[in-house]
Amino acid sequence: MPEQLRVGAVEAIKEKDIEFIHLWFTDVLGFLKTFVITTDELDAAMSEGMGFDGSSIQGFARIQESDMVALPDPTTLQILPWRQEGQLVATMFCDVVKPDGSPYEGDPRHVLKRNLQKAADMGLTFYVGPELEYYYFKNDSSTEVLDHGTYFDMTTRDLAVDLRKQTVRTLKDFDIGVEYSHHEVGPSQHEIDLRYDEGLRMADKVMTYRVVVKEVAQLNNLYATFMPKPMYGEAGNGMHVHQSLFRGDRNAFFDADDSHHLSDIAKGYISGILHHARAISAVTNQWVNSYKRLVSGFEAPVYICWAHRNRSALVRVPMYKPGKEQATRVELRSPDPACNPYLAFAVMLAAGLDGIEKGYDLPDDVTDDVYEMSDDERAERGIGQLPEDLHEAIEELESSELVRSALGEPVFNWYVRNKLMEWHTYRSRVTQWELEEYLPLL
Repeated sequence: MPEQLRVGAVEAIKEKDIEFIHLWFTDVLGFLKTFVITTDELDAAMSEGMGFDGSSIQGFARIQESDMVALPDPTTLQILPWRQEGQLVATMFCDVVKPDGSPYEGDPRHVLKRNLQKAADMGLTFYVGPELEYYYFKNDSSTEVLDHGTYFDMTTRDLAVDLRKQTVRTLKDFDIGVEYSHHEVGPSQHEIDLRYDEGLRMADKVMTYRVVVKEVAQLNNLYATFMPKPMYGEAGNGMHVHQSLFRGDRNAFFDADDSHHLSDIAKGYISGILHHARAISAVTNQWVNSYKRLVSGFEAPVYICWAHRNRSALVRVPMYKPGKEQATRVELRSPDPACNPYLAFAVMLAAGLDGIEKGYDLPDDVTDDVYEMSDDERAERGIGQLPEDLHEAIEELESSELVRSALGEPVFNWYVRNKLMEWHTYRSRVTQWELEEYLPLL
């Protein structure tokens, strides 16, 4: 890390008379972890990092090798836009390293960095633009909504418009670019779309975004949730991920001579995503609840195919606009916003790069509504389906050498064990639906 970056971060914090700095990192499941230091410890933290017990963090070290170090990344320095007891507070994301300073293989940020480096070795830079959906509820113990608005509603039913504006302003205070925000399909469901950025920076931004959305809701005595399917019969929360590869300043997905303006790199990338779609599902959709969203009829894609503009496809290529060559991209529509963005971006990129390297056959794009096709029609066209539940997704992940390589052995093994445990716990749980359906009869 360049010394001037460290010095610059220290000077910026001291100039603004900041007393406390929150150091952020994530566990393997994507939950944000933090501990707080004072400016008295800042110089040591920036140069040596701060030690902590890794055995207490989900997916990190075993107890006999638990010493970990959180090393702040000065490029991520931000000043929290809300004050704590009248005092400004700073935040920085950290890389988790071993006591000898080498990267820790179980750190999700390091997992993404490894995969980004593979792209860099091919002369490519990964850019991402996610669209995260969420719900506002009256509190965290019920699903009582604030409004009954629908997609893009501009009426008094959209009671949360001021909340969205407050959230967008706060994101801008974090230097997080926002393209637009709007009411989504579900009642009290909303979406704020982030302006695309390089993969690691965007993963950090997604973590910050989730904090900001929840914090603004809490400041207004409400609750925001990114749960994939919080209400039966209503739309689930998705995270459509727009992605592209650049070679220098040029979008490597664009080809002026192609009828759809897609380069061979773009087509290879799509083929890789489709080829590994089932295997990466357990990472992009990591919860039991994720598969309550991935059902036909609620706009969530479940069939493995690609298309131009057609929103029923798993991978969509947005319409090309003359003069907007840099915006050429592909959109993966299956992920949900409750994933770990570092791991999700890593496996998406790994799948796409594998397609570029191995040149999987790219099937014809789909122009018809996939949901309206019969099972026989889909089978005839070679259109597969995403896993129907977490257990099926884990089985696909376990057999994938690509995902094992992308995540690395420590993360892969722990992740499989944890998700199987979640599935077995869920499978043995008696639900309210079963009580209502069977108890009066059996």
